[in-house]
Amino acid sequence: MSIAIAGSPGTDRTWVGLACGLGAGALWGLVFLAPELVRTFTPLQLAIGRYASYGIISAVLIIPRWRTLIDRLTRHDWLSLTWLAFAGNTLYFVLLSTAVQAGGIAMTSLVIGFLPVAVTIIGSRDRDAIPLQRLLPSLLLCAAGAICIGWQAVAMPISGSAATQMVGLICAIGALVSWTAYAVGNSRCLVRLDHLSAHDWNLLTGIVTGAQAIALVPVSVLAEPIHHDAGAWLQLGGVSLGVAILASVIGNALWNRMSRLLPLTMVGQMILFETLFALLYGFVWEQRLPTVLEIAAFGLVVASVLSCIAAHRRHPVTALAA
Repeated sequence: MSIAIAGSPGTDRTWVGLACGLGAGALWGLVFLAPELVRTFTPLQLAIGRYASYGIISAVLIIPRWRTLIDRLTRHDWLSLTWLAFAGNTLYFVLLSTAVQAGGIAMTSLVIGFLPVAVTIIGSRDRDAIPLQRLLPSLLLCAAGAICIGWQAVAMPISGSAATQMVGLICAIGALVSWTAYAVGNSRCLVRLDHLSAHDWNLLTGIVTGAQAIALVPVSVLAEPIHHDAGAWLQLGGVSLGVAILASVIGNALWNRMSRLLPLTMVGQMILFETLFALLYGFVWEQRLPTVLEIAAFGLVVASVLSCIAAHRRHPVTALAA
């Protein structure tokens, strides 16, 4: 079985994939606002609220097709769902939230900004993938954009102890590794499991992620004292439900659809849209205009994506063998 991937000017696969990647980034960017809306809750509590909601919604949506889907899944598929749910959702979100709280948004953005580079380099090793040399301009532009986004973390005085900053840096690197593994593994699973729709795969991931979130409830109760009033818990529930629907259910479905339309070397570049929209939402939240460095980062990120598209359009049609 082979799947034709974008590269032919006569097909719409590239543009549909780009639209899906753009939509996923726009919805995923909302995740960065969630901690600001419920600042009194810990990263683990935020993760449990978001992914328990994701799991419940996924279970409700998948009920009509549950028996049919169960018959199509093997033990290997369930193992893949388990580690993908953990690496791309549970572990990544906890590490990301901890990095932001310990090291700051700027430092975390700088490290996470190298996700496209990591995924693209790994994708370039796939059979019939576009040569890495052709993607070098795009990767350099991407890296320059990430440096602009995080430069303020270097220029500004360090807030907090050096040990706290180091914890933030380690968590940010861990989040980078965790989501890189998820992006690569998820794309390859979607190519292999052509008998499942991208939407069903997302809902199955949601069910497994929800189960992991519920399993973490006793850990949270023992490690983090509950001192919030009913109003705060209602606010957490509302934010968790909103993020689950927009970012996890709809955003992930768009990402999975995009992952089937574009080669892995382009999938990596689509992660940049999350960073762009997170910055845009941050400007609106803080009611300010972007700085010179932030404007430069926007320009470099856009140039990186356009350069990647141009490189793939010049590359012959690629087939991924599953």
